[in-house]
Amino acid sequence: MAQFIKTGSEKVFRDPVLNSIRVKDQVILDLIGTSEFQRLRRIKQLGVASAVFHGAEHSRFSHSLGVYEIARRFANHLAQFHPSQEAGDGLWDVNEQLVLLCAALLHDVGHGPYSHTFEHIFNTDHEAYTQSIILSPDTEIHQVLVKVSPDFPQKVASVIAKTYPNPQVVQLISSQIDADRMDYLLRDAYYSGATYGQFDLSRIIHMMRPYAGGIAFDDKGSYAIEDYVVSRYQMYVQVYFHPVSRSFEVVLQHLLERAKFIYDESKRDSRVNINFISPTLRPLFAGNLTLQQYLMLDDAVMIADISTWRHAEDPILRDLATRFIDRKPLKSIVITDETRDLLPTIKQLIDSAGFDARYYTAENDSFDLPYDAYDPKVKKPRTQIELMQLDGSLIELSTQSALVEAMTGRVFGNARFFFPREMLVQHAVDDIMAPIYADFQRYVHNETLVAPKL
Repeated sequence: MAQFIKTGSEKVFRDPVLNSIRVKDQVILDLIGTSEFQRLRRIKQLGVASAVFHGAEHSRFSHSLGVYEIARRFANHLAQFHPSQEAGDGLWDVNEQLVLLCAALLHDVGHGPYSHTFEHIFNTDHEAYTQSIILSPDTEIHQVLVKVSPDFPQKVASVIAKTYPNPQVVQLISSQIDADRMDYLLRDAYYSGATYGQFDLSRIIHMMRPYAGGIAFDDKGSYAIEDYVVSRYQMYVQVYFHPVSRSFEVVLQHLLERAKFIYDESKRDSRVNINFISPTLRPLFAGNLTLQQYLMLDDAVMIADISTWRHAEDPILRDLATRFIDRKPLKSIVITDETRDLLPTIKQLIDSAGFDARYYTAENDSFDLPYDAYDPKVKKPRTQIELMQLDGSLIELSTQSALVEAMTGRVFGNARFFFPREMLVQHAVDDIMAPIYADFQRYVHNETLVAPKL
């Protein structure tokens, strides 16, 4: 059984979103002080989104502290009002608190710089790295956890892997309403300046009810839960899927793809110069990163290399790096199933204008499912939100909320085609590409791809 080792006094981190983040357990303070956790200060929570929302400079460090704090409030509520009285009664086992808090704090420790774009290009998995960091005897985090008990690192890692035997602990960290989602919605809304990511956190915590299969909520709290689901939808539509933010993700993706292409070419042709790639990044491009080499990567390392690539020999790499560093995003238009067959034609026009379509165009589909009921037939079934009635029976959220019912199972978002903004230049003077630009613009109307009128 994991034992709590209390600090001499409570430590308080001032936080603009949650006001105070309170730590009483020495193991949590020790984890915060590890080099692996401190690395999260150097990784932005929203990646490239700060190019659109200038205040969104917050880090995965602050988010991870926030998830810990919300999980701590969860645990305190459950321990005060719903403590287990005997084994198997389905109530909250207070002995689970430390594993919950450690998993909450460490859930994002495996993220890389610009994580989602980074993972797509280099085929990494931040959850797998998180578990490796927790389990590797070589990390400071493992050395802190193993002092609790020899099997404690494995317990914490199994919460991240969603294999921990207590479903209550897993759902508090990873479900459709969990500490992770609650913190990033509130935090991202605060730092992006959005007002629609707000919801009543204290009310949701107060309505929390444990049962043998996981976590439910008092049915009197259905409106607070409904507000949370709507807030999540609004944040995805207005912030996470913002077209300019997606544009910078495309530029970064193609920039890294071009750098990797040049690196791979150097293996076939010794004349190809790869000095533009720093020694820190070369194991990444080679695809043989050790865990310690992975932990050397952060936003600062990436941006330092990309900044030097503005002066690279390769013209495509040089131009894409300049667009990324100097904030020159691609433009985009909405595409539909009816107009998708026009893409080869407009890609050819872009090629004719002197832009390699492999690196200057992209189809980017951003869709989100704000809420869905449990379906065991799908590949990754979601843990639905349960409401507990007076007699202890459970009902699924959408059966009580007409608003959530309207959103259940519905996918929101759009597909966009990205291209150089130069293609929209009008009345170009002394530009030999002007006729190509004009031809391209016949396919664009109200920021949507359309069939041109004959």
